Amino acid sequence: MTEELEATQYLTFVLAEEVFAVDVARIREILEMPTVTKVPQVPGFMRGIINLRGCVVPVIDLRIKFGMPESVQTVNTCIIVVEVNMDGENIVLGALADSVQEVIEMEPSQIEAAPHIGTHLKTEFIKGMGKHDGRFVMILDIDKVFSSVEMAAVQGQDSAAE
Repeated sequence: MTEELEATQYLTFVLAEEVFAVDVARIREILEMPTVTKVPQVPGFMRGIINLRGCVVPVIDLRIKFGMPESVQTVNTCIIVVEVNMDGENIVLGALADSVQEVIEMEPSQIEAAPHIGTHLKTEFIKGMGKHDGRFVMILDIDKVFSSVEMAAVQGQDSAAE
């Protein structure tokens, strides 16, 4: 009997020494750290905006979003440009990463469900936990990392962010 579920390729990246992964199908490109223009009165996790070939792209600090210390820019710091589906609309975002590692392939059998750790820790944006080279890799469900309210705030719509 052949396995019907196909392996998926993921881009792995590091935030505060933890390894995360995003489905490569959602990634547009990876940028060396460009100049980020600060925008007043946006949520704390939004670092600002960049000009990507004439398009304004919000840049998000995933460390802050995940409750980690703010990113410190190094030679390896980069922006992963991803496409997020929010309420049926595709939004392009830049996600700040300490460093990008590699593209790996994982079979569904290598991925366990995200741990349920009580009600205080939000893990709904973690699609699963994979294991690669003896380390856990947190596979992100990039569409669930940001709520509609946060996305509205990032896009400068009727902002709930103070």
